[in-house]
Amino acid sequence: MSARAHMPVGQEAAAAKGWIGAHRFLLLRRASQLFFLLLFLLGPWLGIWIVEGTLAGSRTLGVLPLTDPFILSQSLIAGHWPELTALIGGLIVLVSYALIGGRVYCSWVCPINPVTDAANWLHRRLNLPKGWQPKRGTRLWILASVLIVSGLTGVIAWEVINPITMLHRGLIFGMGFVWAMIAAIFVFDLFVARHGWCGHLCPVGAFYGLIGAKSLLRISAANRMACDDCMDCYAVCPENQVISPALKGKPGSSPLILSPDCTNCGRCIDVCAVDVFQFTHRLDDRVVTPSEPATAPEPRTARLI
Repeated sequence: MSARAHMPVGQEAAAAKGWIGAHRFLLLRRASQLFFLLLFLLGPWLGIWIVEGTLAGSRTLGVLPLTDPFILSQSLIAGHWPELTALIGGLIVLVSYALIGGRVYCSWVCPINPVTDAANWLHRRLNLPKGWQPKRGTRLWILASVLIVSGLTGVIAWEVINPITMLHRGLIFGMGFVWAMIAAIFVFDLFVARHGWCGHLCPVGAFYGLIGAKSLLRISAANRMACDDCMDCYAVCPENQVISPALKGKPGSSPLILSPDCTNCGRCIDVCAVDVFQFTHRLDDRVVTPSEPATAPEPRTARLI
C-alpha cells in the first residue's frame, strides 16, 4: 500500500505548494468573514459607523442600502411592503449574488461558516462516522416552510431563530442564549450529521443556491487528467456530491462544477497537490490536455470519507 494513502488531508498539497499555498483560499475566506463581521461591529463597539445594521439589512456610509433578499421575500409574503431603499438594497444584493454565485455568501460572508467548518475539521480528526444524513432537499422544504409561515403569521419567520442575526445581536448586547445556539450547531455537525447544518438544513443557503444557479463564477476541474485519486477534495468539500460530474465526467463532458450547491469555497483548489481545480467562469469549459502521454499515477487507496 502506498505511503501516500495514509497522508492526512491536505498534507500532500502542503508539501507541494507550501502551507500557505495549501490554505490560501481558507485564509482568504476567514479574512473575508472577519472583515464583514467587523464592519457591522465597528459602530456599536467603537462608534465608527461605516455600516449600520446587520446582514439582514444595512446602510453603508449612510448611502448604500443593502438588504438580504431572503428577508425581503419573507417581508413581502408577510404583507409588509418595505421602503424603496430596502427594495433597492435587496435588488443590489440579488443581482450581485446572481452573478458571482449565491452560495458564495455561505463560504465567504456567513459568520456561522467557521463554526461548521471547525466541526467538520474535528469530525475528520476524530475519524467519526458520517452520521445521519438528511436528504439534500430538506433545506428546500425548510425554505418553503419559512415562507409559508411568514405568509400565515405576518411575521418574518426566519428572523425569530436566525443564528446569524442572533450572533450579531449577541456580540453587541451580550451573547447569553446565543452561545447555546452556536454550540448546538457545532455539536450537530460534529456528532449528528456531517455538514448537516449548512448542507442539509439552513434555508438561507438553500435560498442563495437558487439565486446563484446560473452564476458566472465557477470552479473547474480543467486539469482533471492529472487527478491521482487522492480523494482530498472530497474530504474537504462541504458539498462533495458536486465534484464527481466535473472530475470524473466522460470525455467531452464539461469540467465545470455547475451545481448550485457549490459554495465556491476554493478548498478543493487548496488541497489538490496536482492543481486539478481552478476558479474560472461558466463559459470556460476547456480541459487541459497533456502534450504527451501522461504517466499512470501511483496506485493509491482511497480514503474513506
